[in-house]
Amino acid sequence: MADASGVLRISPVIPVVTIDDPQDAVPLARALADGGVKIIELTLRTESALTSLKLIANEVPDILVGAGTILTPAQADDAVAAGAQFLVSPGVTPALLTSMLSLDVPVLPGVATVGEVMAVLESGLDSMKFFPAGPAGGPNYLAAIGAPIPHVQFCPTGGISLSTAPDYLKLPNVSCVGGSWLTPASAVAAKDWGRISSLASEVAALGL
Repeated sequence: MADASGVLRISPVIPVVTIDDPQDAVPLARALADGGVKIIELTLRTESALTSLKLIANEVPDILVGAGTILTPAQADDAVAAGAQFLVSPGVTPALLTSMLSLDVPVLPGVATVGEVMAVLESGLDSMKFFPAGPAGGPNYLAAIGAPIPHVQFCPTGGISLSTAPDYLKLPNVSCVGGSWLTPASAVAAKDWGRISSLASEVAALGL
């Protein structure tokens, strides 16, 4: 079982990205890397997502590419076959967790309740995605979880922006946050890779 704690320490923000056109995959990933963000969570929300993932894995070796929105064991298998270096799920079931843990990549299962955190802990994992972070309770909720379960590290995702990220990152049980603001749809549509690099460079200060 691969440890996911290292994944959480690569950047204070993990970009959560949905790519419609695979031709945008490599320049987008390079733009993030040029801005100092060396990790990307590519969601499996489009029919061409695995193609985009494979292109990034093959052509942008200086960025760690993971697959997000893993909902089924088959998706987990396909993502790893396409080159995914870590897996992220929005939630978790026993069957999905067992399947992801059978693959030799780090796993960030999604949790939203104390019971779900405890269930994932039983599998031996202590790094998790907290989703949807805003609606599920935000920083106050994560701080409360940290009292009885201080050894779990979270990557909260969902409803987080550059302005609210510090509220999460100051918590001792938050290693990084996930966010979609680094790759706005308007910038991708305009192929404004310079803007994405600039947005990526802004998050470096969050790690100070």
